[in-house]
Amino acid sequence: MSGRQGNKLPSNLPQLQNLVKRDPASYTEEFLQQYHHYQSHVEIFTFQPDKPSKELAELVMFLAQVAHCYPEHMANFPQQLKELLSYHHTVLDADLRMTFCKALILLRNKNLINPTSLLELFFQLLRCHDKLLRKTLYTHIVSDIKNVNAKHKNNKVNTTLQNFMYTMLRDSNPTAAKISLDVMIELYRRNIWNDAKTVNVITTACFSKVTKVLVASLKFFLGRDEDEKQDSDSESEDDVPTARDLMMRYATNKKTTKRKKKLEKAMKVLKKQKKKSKPEVFNFSAIHLIHDPQDFAEKLLKQLENCKERFEVKMMLMDLISRLVGIHELFLFNFYPFVQRFLQPHQREVTKILLFAAQASHQLVPPEIIQSVLMTIANNFVTDKNSGEVMTVGINAIKEITARCPLAMTEDLLQDLVQYKTHKNKNVMMSARTLIHLFRSLNPEMLQKKFRGKPTEASLEARIHEYGELDAKDYIPGAEVLDVESQKEKGGTQEEADGWESASLSEEEGNEDGEWIDVHHSSDEEQQEVAEKVKSMPIEERKAKAAAVSTSRLLTQEDFHKIRLAQLSKELNSAPGKAAKRKNIEIDDEEEEGRGELLSLRDIEHLHKKPKSDKETRLATAMAGKTDRKEFVKKKTRINPFASSSNKEKKKHKNFMMMRYSHSVRTKNKRSFREKQV
Repeated sequence: MSGRQGNKLPSNLPQLQNLVKRDPASYTEEFLQQYHHYQSHVEIFTFQPDKPSKELAELVMFLAQVAHCYPEHMANFPQQLKELLSYHHTVLDADLRMTFCKALILLRNKNLINPTSLLELFFQLLRCHDKLLRKTLYTHIVSDIKNVNAKHKNNKVNTTLQNFMYTMLRDSNPTAAKISLDVMIELYRRNIWNDAKTVNVITTACFSKVTKVLVASLKFFLGRDEDEKQDSDSESEDDVPTARDLMMRYATNKKTTKRKKKLEKAMKVLKKQKKKSKPEVFNFSAIHLIHDPQDFAEKLLKQLENCKERFEVKMMLMDLISRLVGIHELFLFNFYPFVQRFLQPHQREVTKILLFAAQASHQLVPPEIIQSVLMTIANNFVTDKNSGEVMTVGINAIKEITARCPLAMTEDLLQDLVQYKTHKNKNVMMSARTLIHLFRSLNPEMLQKKFRGKPTEASLEARIHEYGELDAKDYIPGAEVLDVESQKEKGGTQEEADGWESASLSEEEGNEDGEWIDVHHSSDEEQQEVAEKVKSMPIEERKAKAAAVSTSRLLTQEDFHKIRLAQLSKELNSAPGKAAKRKNIEIDDEEEEGRGELLSLRDIEHLHKKPKSDKETRLATAMAGKTDRKEFVKKKTRINPFASSSNKEKKKHKNFMMMRYSHSVRTKNKRSFREKQV
């Protein structure tokens, strides 16, 4: 029996592999026999590398599986496999090439090959016209680099590979360049290669002549990668039921029409909720890590001016340039005239172009350059010959641009735009009011007196800084409130100490009478008292106290909350000599957020009133609602569908003159009320 088992081993490789792994020393001879067999097959293979060889593939996988058992015999095996692949990968049979790659991956997982040389070989193999192979290599490259950097960052391997990537992105083969870029983006997304070097290597791909590579790199910086895997969804939606949960509930219960409608309604609500809660993905850190954003933006603009790609690609280039200019506050004066050419109401995707113009404006751009953009928008959009929606979009765009660059607005243009406050279209009227509200806080002097509103402390302090002026303070504005509060608390503790005795006496008296004592304590009144004390102080004293508080103590979150509360109350407290608007103010932590680095399209397209749908749209909606009404109609069912109609059915279709003198018709009028009811 043992002899027969031994005879089978040379041909039964899986069995031999199992036995070798259990006891390597006992099966050394059998292993060496297979190894010599492999070497002879390799010599035959070198004469005809394009010929498929099933035996060679089986031997390679067997040796890769047991390589760790005989390290001294298998020292040259990985190198030999790499050489075979690098020399013959273009002509190799697809299955044999895949087997060689899988064997190398297996050897790498057993840590028998250096990662750098293997990954460089795999990047070269991305040029092969084999989709399955490219997919396998992409998965291995990402997972291997992840494992190399699992415990700590392996800077030596990372630097070597990043330098190699730089050459791969310029590869003549577009597929290899695209997959190399995808690898870098995936590693950045997984926080493995999230350093400045990776980002700056990806910036070179923005100037690629291959459209796919260009678009992928632009999407990386704009954060709109549709193929991105939603790994974070499960983490953020633990408490929200998923579509799968809803379907399972419906499947396990009895199927009724009511439950089906309930499921459809729940699915719609879930979809709506997901859409609302889904955050916008944006690689802020990637844009901030660019070494020379000014040079990068200038090159992108030059590429945009000479670009012959589709309109969508041009839009992406404009978006990236506007974000770079806005976030880094760059000087790119040629960008504004380029954008101006597209600012026409009939232009395709004009709201996005208006958004780019707003994103690219900041305080360091000379006002006269932005003024020409504002005048173009006002002349082309904000005219009575256009529809209400076009005018609203124009005013919204002007508002967003002036919020970022207030000096660009001229007094004459502002007076013209403010007149739309009484426009018949509600959307135009409301957008004009938001512009007025903006300038009440920015510079009320530019508005006419009737539009300034009731003067507040904040409006008296408001002024637009001159071009290039920096208002650097050596104290925290509003910190004087903390000083006033601390003084009040010291005074309050003294009063409490004096009042203990009187309070105890009043308690005894109250117990005798059997009545409750009302203790009045209101934080609103305290807030009002503090505000009054601060208001009565001269401005110089306020600044001195704020500076003293800022330098003498560490401020807590509560202190910052009080300061923010005091600063907000200035917008509501009336100016000296005017009637008070409100007594107090309450704020939310989430409510007070500054203007972000990015604008959303909703800021430009926001309409206060829903546009009225035309007749065709209303008709289409009505018809769509009538599609499911068949289930409410009474169905005419017969036992035999091929049977003829009954006499009762025939009577309905008979001519009345034929039925006029029938007994049933003549006796109809003679029936009593009681009979008719029956």
